[in-house]
Amino acid sequence: MFHSNVATPARQRASAREIAGRWLLGATIVGALVGAVVLGMPALSIEHADGTRQSQAAQAR
Repeated sequence: MFHSNVATPARQRASAREIAGRWLLGATIVGALVGAVVLGMPALSIEHADGTRQSQAAQAR
């Protein structure tokens, strides 16, 4: 087995700008997921799914 006598360079610490960018990206993704769930809740309701609710056009007849 070959062992090198050259050490790998130390990792640089993330700058404040990089940390803020990662945080903002994470918050955007979480917000999008929460928004999708909130907007999708009416379509997932039992009342809507079983067809007992009539549209306004059907009620007008």
